[in-house]
Order: sequence, then C-alpha cells, then structure tokens
Amino acid sequence: MTSYRYSKWDGTQQPFAPDGSQLFDEIADSMFDSGDLESALNDLFRTGMQSPDGRRMEGLQDLIEKLRQQRDQQLQRYDMDSVMDDLRERMREVERSERKGAKASVRQAEERMKDVPPDMQEQMRSAMKVVKRRAKAAQEKLDSLPPSVAGAVKELSDYDFIDSTAREQFQELLDMLRRQMMGNVAKEAAQNLQQMGEEERQELREMMRAMTDLMEQKLRGAPEDQLQSAFEKFMSRFGQHFGDDSPKNLDELLDHMQQQMAMAQSLMAGMSPEERQQLIESLMESMDEETLREMARMASLLQELRPPDELARAYPFMGEESLTLDQAMEMMGQLQQMDMMERSLQQAGRSGDLDSIDSKQLSEMIGDDAQQTLEQLEDIARALEELGYIRRSGDKWELTPKAVRKLADKALREVFGSLSKANVGGHRIAESGQGGEVTGDTRLYEPGETFRPNLNRSLMNAVFRQGPGTPVRFELNDFEVDRTEHTVSAATVLLLDQSSSMFNGGRWAAAKKVTMALQSLIQGQFPRDRLFVVGFSDHAEEVRFSDLPELQPNMWLQGTNMHHALMLARRILTKERAGTRQVIMVTDGEPTAHLEDGAPYFNYPPSRRTISLTLDEVKRCTSAGIVINSFMLERTSYLTQFIDYVSRINRGRAFYTTPEHLGDYVLVDYINNRRKRVA
Repeated sequence: MTSYRYSKWDGTQQPFAPDGSQLFDEIADSMFDSGDLESALNDLFRTGMQSPDGRRMEGLQDLIEKLRQQRDQQLQRYDMDSVMDDLRERMREVERSERKGAKASVRQAEERMKDVPPDMQEQMRSAMKVVKRRAKAAQEKLDSLPPSVAGAVKELSDYDFIDSTAREQFQELLDMLRRQMMGNVAKEAAQNLQQMGEEERQELREMMRAMTDLMEQKLRGAPEDQLQSAFEKFMSRFGQHFGDDSPKNLDELLDHMQQQMAMAQSLMAGMSPEERQQLIESLMESMDEETLREMARMASLLQELRPPDELARAYPFMGEESLTLDQAMEMMGQLQQMDMMERSLQQAGRSGDLDSIDSKQLSEMIGDDAQQTLEQLEDIARALEELGYIRRSGDKWELTPKAVRKLADKALREVFGSLSKANVGGHRIAESGQGGEVTGDTRLYEPGETFRPNLNRSLMNAVFRQGPGTPVRFELNDFEVDRTEHTVSAATVLLLDQSSSMFNGGRWAAAKKVTMALQSLIQGQFPRDRLFVVGFSDHAEEVRFSDLPELQPNMWLQGTNMHHALMLARRILTKERAGTRQVIMVTDGEPTAHLEDGAPYFNYPPSRRTISLTLDEVKRCTSAGIVINSFMLERTSYLTQFIDYVSRINRGRAFYTTPEHLGDYVLVDYINNRRKRVA
C-alpha cells in the first residue's frame, strides 16, 4: 500500500522549479554558440529561464535589476544638500536657545530683586549689572556670528554659554561633526567621543600617529611578518577603539578606512559645490589643529595605499526628503554596499561562483525572494548532474555522452522543425531510432541509445541472474536489443570550417548545429552509415563526436586550409567500404592556406600554390570515387570561382545558402541523395 505525507507549505518549497530536461534545453543554445559548458551554465545563472507553463525562474541579472531599482528609489527620495540645511537649522536652534536663555537670565534676576531685603539691595544691583552685561555680550556675540556653519562653530567653540540647553545642543552638533571625522579612523572611538575627556582624546591622537607609522612601514615595503607583528602591538594598545569586529591585520584596517573615506567622498560628491565647501569647513572646524594634522597625514598615506576612487561614486540624488549628517553617511554606506553587491553578482555571473554572494545581505537589500532565487540557481548544476547530463572533472563541469546525444537530437529537431513535410518526403525523421531489418540476433543495450529492448531475452537474463521468484528486478546489463541489418550504407566526412570568420560572421553556431543534427539523423535513422567530422582552419584535425558540443572556432589562427582538410577526408574515406563515399564541406571562405612540408602556410589573397595544391587534392578525391558537396555561407568572387573549379573536376554539387537555411540544404540533400542508392 502506497502512503503519502503532506505538510503545510512554508515558503521554502519550490513546486514549480524547472526539471532537468528544461534546464538542459536552456543551456543547449549556449553550447551551440560558445561550445563552453561553464559559459553556458553561467549564462543560465545570469538570465534565468522561462518554463513551458509561463512561469519564470529569475537569474542574477534580475537580482541586479532589483538592486538597481532599490538604489534608484533612495536616490529619488533624498536631497543631499539638505545635510547642510539640517546643520544650519541646528545652529539656528543653538542661537535661539542662547538668546532665549540670555533674556531669561535677566528676567530671573529682576524677579529675584523683588524679594531681596533692603540691606542687600545694593549688592543685588551690582549682580544685576553683571547679568545684564553678560546677556548683552551674548546677544552681541550671536549677532556677529558668521552666516556659515563652519564660521559659527569656530566662534562658539570657546564660548561660555549662558543657557544649558544651548550648550547641550551645540555639543551635540560638535559631536556629530567629530563623529564623522573620526569615523574614518575607528568607528567605535567615534561613537564614544561624547564621553571622552581630554586624556582620552590625546590617546586617540596617539593612536592616529601609530597608524601613520604602520602605513609608512607598508609604503616602504616592510616584510609581511614584520608588519603583522607591528599591527598586533598596535591592536594590543588601541584595540578597544575598534569594537567587537576589529580588523585582523593591517590590510583589513586599511580596507575599512578606504571604505569610510569613500563614503565621505560620495557624500561630498552628491552635494552642490557651495554646500560641499560649507560641510568640509564645518567638519574641520569641529576638530582641534593637532588632531587635524594627524588626520591629514593619514589621509595622504591612505591615498597612496588605498585610493578610494573606485568606491567614491557620485550618486545623483534627486529627491526632496531631508537627511541629517549621520543619516546621510549611513545612506552612503548602504549605497556602497549595494554597489559592492552588484559587482559581486556580476562577478558570479562571469565565474559561476554563487557561493561568493552573501545571500543574507542580499535579502536584506531587496527582499527574502532573493535567497530563494539563489538557492534555485545553485540547484541547477545539481539537477543536471543527477539526471546524468553533466559531471565533475576536477574543478570543472563536463558533458556526459548522454548529454552529447541529447544535444545532437535537439539540433536535429530544431533543424527539421522549420521544414515542411514536402521537403523530406515520406522519410520518417521526427523520431530517432534504429533502422534496417531485424536479423533475429540480439546484443546488449548501450546507455543513451533508443530504449527498445527485446523483452524475452531481457527477462530471461534477469531471471537467470537472480533465480526464480517475484518480483523480477532488472539491472542495466540484463537488457538486450535486436540486431538489425541494413541494405544501404554511406560514409561521409563533414568538413567544418573553424576559421574566425565563421564566428565573426555569425555562422558558426548554425554550422555546428547542423553537424550535430546530421550526426543524430545518421545514428537514429541510418545507423549503418558512417559519419566523420574534420574541423579545419590553419590546419585540419578529426573531431570526435563527444567533443562536438564544446568545439569552437580557432579565433587566433589565420587560414582556411581546405588542402589539408580534403587530404584528411580522403585518407579516412579510402578505408571505408561503404557503397557511397562523400565529403560535405561547410565553409564561408576560399582556401587561404595549405600544408608545406607538414606545416601550414597562409597567404591572403590566396596564393597560386595554395589553389593549385587544393585542386590537386580534389582530383585525388575524384579518382578515389569520393564526391565533394560544398555548402557556402558566403558569396565572394574568389570563393565562387574556386568552388566552380571543384564542381567541374569532381562533379559534386555546390550550394550557396545562409546560416538560417543551411540545414534545409545539408540534411535534406543527404536524405534525398541517400534514397537514390539502392543495395
């Protein structure tokens, strides 16, 4: 009895995840184009895929687009110039509080005068004069303050506030400015500035001097072990200023400082020139001269060791919502993290290394669906491996024989899918399988071929192996299939032009696809026929069928060496006893290379010797009874003239076609001409 267990959907299940066949179909087109399995998988990681029922699995590019949308929302929302507006408003609030406090001090003194005994009236009048003079001086000080925040900060830094609220507000403003300045050095120290006394501030200056010493050692090229030792001594003394997530070495410290400096530069770049200058001056006025000197030294050394240019991006803020300085710096940090995440996603799309992506951080940026998308992408390779389409070879993926056959079948379906039935007559092509008459004999089934077992023989094998009893359990070696005998046979060498012009002209993918389709057609419908593939550019070389999917044009080699290609084809075919022996040549250019003492010789335009040696090889093929059928994907005067010579000598056929219709010519011509051969 079969039982099923159901559970509540918790959002982690993937009921609509694509199956392995769909995934393989997605990478097949990339394999035809690039011939690189890793690139094909990476393309799928980047773009995702559409399932037959219309559902879509997102790819890395979709995640990048969501990230960009999230970033654009922030840019459309905020106004960076509002940072200075906030600082100005804070300064105005300090002024208002101090003016109000000054007036209140006079008013309070006058109220106290009413209750003073007569014998103390004179003393209180003297105190009253002091209060009024101080209040007047405060008003005059406030009236004379410069209009800029920086100027006001400078004037009020040593001012003795009358009002305690104004004093606290000004201190908060100073702390904010100092916090951003010190944040470039040590974030934990920056957060604790308000609680620090002069002794602690002096320690911070000593820390900065120690940091500059470390940076100077690195610039001088000090050995890594010496730098690490000096860094550990530095951290043993000043480590408390860096919090729990303290750097482990000098490089980590410099990276942090680079990021913080880049945040400040991005903030400045997002402001108008006038407001930017105001903020710089305000920040500088918040610090004492000695500290500023140390910070300037550090900034200069950091510029040499870790230029923040690539991180310090200018963000085009276009919104109206206001930000404080702290909020603006936090926003810069978020935007920088988004930029780094985008680069991480792009790099993963190029390398296929999805483990390099921080899925938790990405989910925090664009939502929980991001983690599910990454999990689906990570499952792609696993699903293809479980279905036997790909396998690991060292640290790389490679196609299995099953995948190579499936690629060839897909090529055959696609090539013939665009043809009408009239083009191929009544010849059955939609279903690949075995052809010929059954001989009565059987053979072991080979994985990957059409599964049409001889049930009697297969059952007997299983029973003989395991003994009587039920159920009968089959193993792979139990299956046998019928042997067939064929009445027609042909041997064909397909010459595939691998010159760079095939790729640059957009012809390579179509030529390779037709080659694999022809292989699938012969294997499925005419298994007694023999097909060989020879790739040629500067020289020619036989290509194994298992290598066809990853075959690529020779982009960095010059030459179209038909001479060597025909020579190799002739040597292959003269060993075959087939009724018909033929060469199918797919090319887009005239011969521009030949073999000279075993080495390729290239010349363009084609030399007389190249043409002569190639035509000589055509004559040898003709004498051996080998027919040469040429399929040209380009029409030039040189090529037309040369193929005309070939046709006259060999009496083969010549076709001028396009990549889109190459299959119409090659495969249909193969079928039609094969029918003319009768055993």
